[in-house]
Amino acid sequence: SLHRMSIMAHRVRVLPFKTFRMHLAVCPPYNADFDGDEMNLHIPQSKEAQTEARLLMQVQDQILSPRYGAPIIGATKDFISGAYLLTRKETLLTAKEVGKLLAHANYRGEIPAPTVEKPVKQWSGKQVFSLFLPKDFSFVSRANVCRHCPTCAKEDCQYDSYVMIQGGELLSGVIDKNSIGAERAETIFHRIIKDYGTDVGHDFLNSITRLINGFLTIRGFSYSYDELNIADKEHNTINSVMRKMEKSVENLINQAETGQLERLPGQTMQETFEIKVMNELAQARDKAGETVEQGLGLGNSGIIMTRTGARGSSLNIGQMMGSVGQQSIRGKRIMRGYENRTLPHFKDGDPTPQARGFVYNCYRDGLTPLEYFFHSMGGREGLVDTAVRTQQSGYMQRRLINALEHLRVEYDGTVRNSIGDIIQFRYGEDGIDPSKSDHGKAVNVVQLIDRSKLTEKKGAAASDDYIDKKVDLLTILPQSLIIELKAQLKASSLTKAGVDRLIDAAMKNYDYSLVEPGEAVGILAAQSIGEPGTQMTLRTFHYAGVAEQNVTLGLPRLIEIVDARRTPSTPVMEIHLDAKHKKGEKLAREVAQKLTYTTLDDVVSGVNVDFNANVVRIEIDPARLESLSITEKEIETAFPTKFEKESDLVYTVSLDEEKTGNPEILTHTVGQAKIRGIPEIKRVLTLQEEGEWIIRTDGSNLEEVIKIDGVDAMRTSTNNIHEIAEIFGIEAARNALIKEAHNVLEEQGLDVDVRHVMLVSDIMTKMGEVQQIGRHGISGEKSSVLARAAFELTIQHLVSAAIRGEIDPLKGVIENIIVGQSMPLGTGSVELFMTMGGKRDE
Repeated sequence: SLHRMSIMAHRVRVLPFKTFRMHLAVCPPYNADFDGDEMNLHIPQSKEAQTEARLLMQVQDQILSPRYGAPIIGATKDFISGAYLLTRKETLLTAKEVGKLLAHANYRGEIPAPTVEKPVKQWSGKQVFSLFLPKDFSFVSRANVCRHCPTCAKEDCQYDSYVMIQGGELLSGVIDKNSIGAERAETIFHRIIKDYGTDVGHDFLNSITRLINGFLTIRGFSYSYDELNIADKEHNTINSVMRKMEKSVENLINQAETGQLERLPGQTMQETFEIKVMNELAQARDKAGETVEQGLGLGNSGIIMTRTGARGSSLNIGQMMGSVGQQSIRGKRIMRGYENRTLPHFKDGDPTPQARGFVYNCYRDGLTPLEYFFHSMGGREGLVDTAVRTQQSGYMQRRLINALEHLRVEYDGTVRNSIGDIIQFRYGEDGIDPSKSDHGKAVNVVQLIDRSKLTEKKGAAASDDYIDKKVDLLTILPQSLIIELKAQLKASSLTKAGVDRLIDAAMKNYDYSLVEPGEAVGILAAQSIGEPGTQMTLRTFHYAGVAEQNVTLGLPRLIEIVDARRTPSTPVMEIHLDAKHKKGEKLAREVAQKLTYTTLDDVVSGVNVDFNANVVRIEIDPARLESLSITEKEIETAFPTKFEKESDLVYTVSLDEEKTGNPEILTHTVGQAKIRGIPEIKRVLTLQEEGEWIIRTDGSNLEEVIKIDGVDAMRTSTNNIHEIAEIFGIEAARNALIKEAHNVLEEQGLDVDVRHVMLVSDIMTKMGEVQQIGRHGISGEKSSVLARAAFELTIQHLVSAAIRGEIDPLKGVIENIIVGQSMPLGTGSVELFMTMGGKRDE
C-alpha cells in the first residue's frame, strides 16, 4: 500500500460467486485494475474496530486525498466520455429514454419541463444531469475540451466548454474530466464535497455514474478501425512534412561534414549535430500528429476520449495515424549495434533518420521489419525503466516512512517525535490539515465571495474601514489569510451584513480545516511524497528552456535530496546580479567571464616541442583572447614556470623547468594553469528572466561566487544544500530543501501540498545540520532500539544495545507493533475504557 487510501471501509453486500466486486470510481485510490489484481479483506470484530472503521475509514471520508486536498476518487475512463456525450448540446432524449436513465440512477422526484415540445417532447442531456446537482449549487469553470481562446466567449463558447451552473441548473458547458474527474482539484465534485459534505458527494457520484452507465448502454460508444483512416489530403501533407524533414537533416549532415555547423555552447560537434537532428525529427512527428488531428473532428471517438480527458493523449492519436517518430535510448537516437552502424543494412556511420531508429510509418499502416526492431529496442528500455523505478521509489518511501512514522500533532499544536522533541512549533506553519483544506488553502476566499454574491441582497457596499476593523479582530487567523480576506472583501463591494456573514463563514471553514491532535502527520507526509514517486520518470535530463543545461530531475533528484548527498550529480547555480549589472547583457557577460574557470589550454592554438633549442613553444590564439576578453598581461601572470617571450603571442618554456625533462608533463602543467575564474564553474549561461539578466552555471561554489563584484549575494542560490547550510546557516538550508524538493515534484506535474515537504525538511535539519533520511541519518539515530533494528542493520543494533544495556521506552510506532501493543498515534494516543453493556457486579 502506497498511501492511507489503500485501506478503506466498505459496506458489505452479499452477492453470488467467489470474487468481490467494487465500484469503478474507487479504483484510483487502490490503484486497482482488473488484470488479475488480488486484495485482502479484513472484517473488523471488536466494537472499537467497527466504530473506527465506520467513523474514520469509510470510502466517502477518503475522497479528499491528504496529498493535495482534492478528490482522488471520481469519474474515470467511460464515465468521462459518457458524461461528455450526455451533456453535449446535440443530445436530446425522448420521454422513454429519460425514464430509463432516471430509473438507472434511482431518481425519485419531479421531472422538469421538456426543452423541445414539438414534434415530440424531448429533454436535453444537460437537464437530466442537472437533476442530480444540489438545488442551491452554483459553479463556474472551463471544461477539459476548452481551446483556451485569446478572448473567452463565456456562455456563447462555440465548443460549449464554459461550464456554468446556477441554482443547481447546468446552463452551459459540457461535463468532462474538469468537472467530475478523479485526481482533479476545483471540479464540480470537489465543490459539492467541500460545501455539502461527504454524504452528499457520495450520493452525487453514485447517481451520476449510474446515469452515465445507463446512457452509454443506450447510446453505445466504440472506436472502430475506419475512424483511423485519414483523407488523401492529410496523407499528402504528412508525406511532404517527411520529405521536408529529410531535406533539413541532409543539410545538417552536410554542415557537420564540412564543419559549418554552429556548435552549441558546452556541446561537442557530434552532440550539437545529434541535438539539432533530434529537434527536426521531433518536429516532423508533431507536425504529422497535428495534421491528423486537424482532419478529425469531435465526432471521432479517439478525439472524444483524448479531449475530454477520459484516456490517451494527442500523441497516441498522432502515432496511430500519423507517424510513430524517433525511437530513443537514454534520450539519444539509437547508435549501438554493429561497429559504427546500428544494423548491417546500413552504410558505415550512416547518420540518416532511418539508420538510427526513426519510424516513418504509423501503427495503422504497420512498421517495416527494421522499424519494428528499433521500436522494440525503445520499448525494452521502457520496461526496464519501470522495473528499476518501482524498486527505487519503493525503497525511498520505506526510508521516508521509517524516519517520519512516529511524528504526531500534540494537543498544544506542536509536531513532536516519540520522546517529545519538537520538530515544528505549528504543523505546516499554519496548523492546517491538507486533507481538510481546500486544495491547500484553509479558506477559499474567492469561492466564498462568489457564492455569497449570488444570494446577497443588494445594498450599499461596506466601507474599507469597516472591513479592516472587522478583519483585525480575527487574531487567530494566519497573516496571509488576513491579507487575502481584506483585499478580496474590499474588491467585492458586499454590504455590511454580507461582510459579517462572510467573515463568519471564513472562521467556520478555518476552524474546520485545523489539524486534529494525535494526527500521524509524519506518515501522511511520507506517503504523500512516496506515492507520487512511482509516477515520476527515472531518467530525465531536462533542458531548462535551453539545450545547454543538463539538470537532474525526477526521481533521481528527489532521492538525492532525501539522501542529503554531499554533492548533487549536476550542481548548478542561479546567480542574480546587483542593480548595476542586471540591466544589460554586456555587463552581465562581464560578471560571467569573471566566474568562468579559464586555463591556458583555453587560449592556446598550438604547442610544439623544439628539442634543438630544448624548449616547448606555445602559441596563443588571438581570436580566443578576444572572445574571452583576456589580456596578454593576464596570460603572462598565469604562467606557472619561467618563460621567454619569443614574439607577439608566442612563448617558450625551457624543458629544464620539469624535473625529468618530460615535455608531455610540462605542457600539461602549463595548460592547466589558471588564468581566472572559479575552478568548480565549468560553464556559464547569461539569460534574461523577468526583465533582468541572470547567470546560470554548471558547477557550484557559493562561497567564492558571492565574493565576486556585481553578484547579489542575497538572491544567489545553488542546488547544493550542504553549501547553503555551511554559508547561510541551517534555516536557509531548510528553505532550500523545501524549494528544491517541491520544484522537482511540480516539474513532474505532481500536485503535493507544500506542508508535507516542509515536514520532511524540518526533520532533516532539526539537529542543526542536514541529515539524510536513512540509516546514517534520522532512522539510525532514533531513541528506540527496536525501531532502529527493525529498519536496517538489525544485528549490529541489537548487539550494541545489549552491550550498553539500553532501555527501550516503547514510545514510538514500530516498537509497539513488534511487542503487540497499540501505538500512541491517532486513536491510540488516548486510553479508552468501555463497558460492554449487560449487568455489572457491584
